[in-house]
Amino acid sequence: MCELLGMSANVPTDITFSLSGLISRGGQTGPHKDGWGITFYEGLGCRTFKDPQPSFTSPVARFVQEYPIKSESIVAHIRQANRGDVSLVNTHPFTRELWGRNWTYAHNGQLKGYRSLNTGRYWPIGETDSEWAFCWILQQLSEKYPRKPSNWKSVFRFIATLADQLRSKGVFNMLLSDGQYLMAFSSTKLHWITRKAPFGMAKLLDQDIEIDFAQCTTPTDIVSVIATQPLTANEDWQKIEPGNFVLFHLGQRIL
Repeated sequence: MCELLGMSANVPTDITFSLSGLISRGGQTGPHKDGWGITFYEGLGCRTFKDPQPSFTSPVARFVQEYPIKSESIVAHIRQANRGDVSLVNTHPFTRELWGRNWTYAHNGQLKGYRSLNTGRYWPIGETDSEWAFCWILQQLSEKYPRKPSNWKSVFRFIATLADQLRSKGVFNMLLSDGQYLMAFSSTKLHWITRKAPFGMAKLLDQDIEIDFAQCTTPTDIVSVIATQPLTANEDWQKIEPGNFVLFHLGQRIL
């Protein structure tokens, strides 16, 4: 299985601390050595860094850690391959355009019978069941909403019904963002935490790193982090129950 990491914040924020914990799981403290990737949103634009090497030894990962990009929405993934070769084209996250927005997606799990899903005009580029499912979701959205929708909560509720259909084909834990909203759907396990004032100390589980968030935030900052497994030892992470989803906007849980 793979692992997911996402962040939603009300101000541009770097994810260096949490990313250090995830990267360690990609070949050092965990078996997820078949590639890694991360997408940072900056307004309507986004920048993605991916590498089919283990994140723990990846020069690209070191570069991203040393260049703390600030963003309001982030999606990251470390891969343990089960479908498709270990290659750049099969490395998450995947990004496609819909309604003039860049949609970014990452999946943890394995699906059966996914090739029966009609992806329409969204053609998978790689060989993974994950990308095929993403293309199907986008095709379903484009059919239901021929024009750009205005009720975004309804859009994400519809996406949750699609995710539930995919869950019937296997394990489907998912992160999905359009740069403004970040959705987390749980098939088996996903956890989240919201950090806001009063900020305190946090210590990573996978590295001997501790941070005092009070020293690097303002009293109005709100930052939510989503991960497959909790990343810190001394914080109260919330589990998303299987079959449920959580939607974040500017750091706040809104659904």
